[in-house]
Amino acid sequence: MDGQLSQNDISHVVEADKAHVWHHLTQHKPFETSDPRIIVEGKGMRVWDQNGKEFLDAVSGAVWTVNVGYGRESIANAVRDQLLKLNYFAGAAGSVPGAIFAEKLIEKMPGLKRVYYTNSGSEANEKAFKMVRQLAHAKHGGKKWKILYRDRDYHGTTIGALSAGGQDERNAQYGPFLDGFVRVPHCLEYRKHEQDGAPVENYGVWAAEQIEKVILAEGPDTVGAICLEPVTAGGGVIVPPDGYWQKVQEICKKYEILLHIDEVVCGVGRTGTWFGYQNYGIEPDMVTMAKGVASGYAAIACLVTKESVFDGFKDDPSDPLNYFRDISTFGGCTAGPAAAIENMRIIEDEKLLDNCTAMGARMMDNLAELMDKHSVIGDVRGAGLFCGAELVADRGTKEPVAEKDAQAVVGACAAEGVLIGVTNRSIPGKNNTLCFSPALIATKDDIDLITSTLDKALTKVFG
Repeated sequence: MDGQLSQNDISHVVEADKAHVWHHLTQHKPFETSDPRIIVEGKGMRVWDQNGKEFLDAVSGAVWTVNVGYGRESIANAVRDQLLKLNYFAGAAGSVPGAIFAEKLIEKMPGLKRVYYTNSGSEANEKAFKMVRQLAHAKHGGKKWKILYRDRDYHGTTIGALSAGGQDERNAQYGPFLDGFVRVPHCLEYRKHEQDGAPVENYGVWAAEQIEKVILAEGPDTVGAICLEPVTAGGGVIVPPDGYWQKVQEICKKYEILLHIDEVVCGVGRTGTWFGYQNYGIEPDMVTMAKGVASGYAAIACLVTKESVFDGFKDDPSDPLNYFRDISTFGGCTAGPAAAIENMRIIEDEKLLDNCTAMGARMMDNLAELMDKHSVIGDVRGAGLFCGAELVADRGTKEPVAEKDAQAVVGACAAEGVLIGVTNRSIPGKNNTLCFSPALIATKDDIDLITSTLDKALTKVFG
């Protein structure tokens, strides 16, 4: 629809939505007596709904995606120009934007070499799992087929990705799941495990050593890969403690296990580096990414691997089974890499990684001040502009607040014109972490507005 929508237009849109659209992650029963929220427009850090209400978006499109903000004309133009030139050709052939973006991406990821295009984070992770399984058959006599994943981590919505999902409420009612996916413990220091009744020292190393125990129990010759988020996202914004990642890398090398880092949330700037794993000095074998790759201006996801992984599929062409027999139909769309090239240019030219680091530090300082004021905040944690505040009913026992109360804080912020996130229907009894992931363009005023609004909301809900 061109121009400003009339009230008749808006009414029609709302009714059409209620009658025909199945929203993600939403119980629709309330829409029998109320209207769904419809976002009509976005510019910079702000969005407007069908009633004209303005919101500061502190979650980058609700799912940590719009990293460079709304209304970027240069990305829209790059997509338009590419679609007129060539909109699509299957990924069995190359394309100009596909080749150029792959080159630019690899420049940001030393040690990695190959880019496999797909169209969602879930699918990118599925591709990685398939590669591990095929290598098990082709190179390891059918062994090394198991894939480890971490409690509280999340890797997507497909049955394969849910089989590697560490969030039991997201998995509920979708089993049985696939064999060969094995869970390892989380690394949330705030809720750290205790050994022999005594507090664990050097928790990061200890938490990584629990992974090694699982490997030994399963049999190192059966484990092909481990899939981990660099910072656990929907499981509570968990920043791994000191020593954790270095020990994980050491364990993977010791047992010849592929290290698969899921950067679907953290990738392309969210933590103040191009990729979250780059905060820790590790060298993954496989990296998946999606959300921030093109900031939501076009669908694109990537699986990036070391050349050694790629070489495992490059062999005698007379054997019909020795290449990666996989396709992603919409991985052949050219809009995604065209948008991603311009998205990357914006991040570089506007120095948004530096801004992310600076504004992330301001956010964490502000949250720490709120923690001093509100006893309901038990812990604050984050990396760059990816921050969390865990709400507890009692700081001493760390008893989580009820999920409905955490949701009430989100609602109170929205009523004041600020959209924040929260872990929800994911971890039984622990859906109590507020999530903040504003676009990398956020200013000091934006950050201060987010946290001052949170201050009001906490007072409203908890007194």
